[in-house]
Formats: sequence, C-alpha cells, structure tokens
Amino acid sequence: MGNSEINEVNLQNCLQELVDPVFKKTLSSSRFLKEATVSDLGKVNVHIELPVPSYPLQAELSELIQKSIQEHFPENQDVNIEYSTNIRGKQSGGRLGLNVKNIIAVGAGKGGVGKSTVAASLAYALKQFGARVGLVDADVYGPSIPHMVGTQEKPVAQEFQGKDGQTLTRIIPVEAEGLKVMSMAFFVEPDQAVIWRGPMLHKAITQFLQDTEWGELDYLIIDMPPGTGDVSLTLSQLLDLAGAVIVCSPQQVALLDAVKAVQMFRQVKIPVLGIVENMSGEFFGRGGAKARGEELQIPFLGELPMNAEIREKSDMGNIAQLVEEGSESRTHLLKMAETTAIEIARSLLENPITPPLEIL
Repeated sequence: MGNSEINEVNLQNCLQELVDPVFKKTLSSSRFLKEATVSDLGKVNVHIELPVPSYPLQAELSELIQKSIQEHFPENQDVNIEYSTNIRGKQSGGRLGLNVKNIIAVGAGKGGVGKSTVAASLAYALKQFGARVGLVDADVYGPSIPHMVGTQEKPVAQEFQGKDGQTLTRIIPVEAEGLKVMSMAFFVEPDQAVIWRGPMLHKAITQFLQDTEWGELDYLIIDMPPGTGDVSLTLSQLLDLAGAVIVCSPQQVALLDAVKAVQMFRQVKIPVLGIVENMSGEFFGRGGAKARGEELQIPFLGELPMNAEIREKSDMGNIAQLVEEGSESRTHLLKMAETTAIEIARSLLENPITPPLEIL
C-alpha cells in the first residue's frame, strides 16, 4: 500500500474514493476533487472545489487527504491542499430567464413567528459567507423587509438593450448593505392596505421576479406570506425552487401550523429543506421544532434565541448587524445559513431534479 510510485494517476486513485465528512460522498462522485498533481520536485498539489459558501469540516477533510497520501506515498510529505468555492444550484430561475442558482422560500404556517426576521437574517448570513444574495418580500399583505433592512429608497426603472435589439425596461432592486431587495412596501404607502385576489398576487410576484434586474445570484430568498395559499402555488408554477425553510416558534400551537406548511409545500412539489425554531428560550421553551422536524423527517436547521438584540436590530433597520462580529446572535444565524446551504447541496447530490407540479 505504501510502496506505490507517486504520479498523477496513482495520486488521483488514492483520493477519489475518500468520503468527505459532511455530505458522506466520495470526492469522485461529488466532483469535489478538481485537480491532483505532482511537481517535478515531488510536491503534491490537491485542489478541492466545495459546493457551499461555508463548509464546516474543512480541517477534517484536509486531514483525511493528508493521511491517505502519506499512507500511499510515505516518502512524499510535501502536500499542498487548496480550497475554492463554486456554489451549486439547480438554476431555479431558469424558467423566467433569471440567472439565479438557488431560490429559497421562507414560510410559516401562521403569522407572528418571526418569519421575515429569519428570511432577512438568512439572506445576510449567506452574504456574510461571500455568496451573492437577493431578497424578495412576497408577504404582500404585511411587507416589513424594507423596514428591517433600514432602507427608504425606491426601485428605479432602467432601459436595457435586448438581444434582439429591442429596448427593455427593467426594475433595479434596492441595495441594503449589499443585499438586493424587492418588496411591495416600495410601491404602496405605509398605511395603505393591499386587498388582492389570487390573479393580482400572481402578477405581482411574477413582476418582482421576472422584471427585476437581479443579475447573477447564488441565492434568492423569498419571504412568503404566512399560512398556505396563492403565493405558494404561483411559485410552484413559475420556478424550480431549491426548497423551502419552515419557521416556527416552540409553542405547540405554532408547531401544529408548521405541520400544515410542510404538507402544503410537499403537495405543490417544493422540497422542504428543514425547520427553524425562532424565539427559542426560557419564555417560549426550546426544542419543539427539532422534535417536530424529526417526526416529519425533515432536517433541523437551527434555533434563533429569544433575545432583545434581534428585536432591537430589526426595529431599528439594522438587521444586517446581527451577523457581524460582536453580535450575540451571530453564531446562531451563521449556523442556520450554513446548514441551509448544506441541505440544498445535499439535495442536489442525492436526488434527481424533477419538474415542479403544474397547477392549472
């Protein structure tokens, strides 16, 4: 085993069947191993390309690679391992012509569980990892995202030259701390009620997605209206979503409604990435969402604590600060985003891509 001649063929053979510690896939089947070379001086260079913006066990993977090389080629101790990131996705927006790798719906079975807070926090946490991220406030009846991200700007229309020479008018999303944002709140007065039926909702959501100049994005987060209804049906028709994140608080009544949200997404063929427990702590309790997720056989994506910092930053329009150094909520939010990205990548590695359910 340790007497093999070191060359690129033998080197690749000794690495491609290694199983990575996060996705439990071989480096060959997952296509993580991009390159393995040996220089004239015998130096080994290994290039690993990861599919997520944050890979939590990189040190463990490096150790596995080092150990395998040393076992096969004990005389070659000079090993350099390089990591890069290429966020993978099913090109969720392809049907609408969007250059977006992964579109994530954030939903809840009922209002009042902090769904918009989770959606905005998830977007900023993914951006903190270096991903290109956008956020759509599709909660048309109670749009709160612009307030949370602290912007009073309005989107502007801009003309572009199309491929066929025609002039196209596109909406430029508002940027808040580098996050691209679209919301119904940009188009209605603060005290104006939105009273729409299904067809108007469908048209608005389509415009938010199709007529907005999002550019290239790794993730587009959609803050859904609470409950089950028309917007979920619209998204299942328009997009091949990467999946849905379910938000609930620890109380039993919220958990009961979360089950309905899970079943709704499953019914319209939108994968459920997992469940997040918001407002976790002594006041509302802890652990209910994780237990319910195990019952429903969906991953637990993390818990966000019930603390004053999250409320204060959201109320003041400084929610982006929750993922910055010094925030007591930072670790929880980054872990939620990391786990969500991993579940998306895991789904791509394990499950064939199927078209969404067509609803007439």
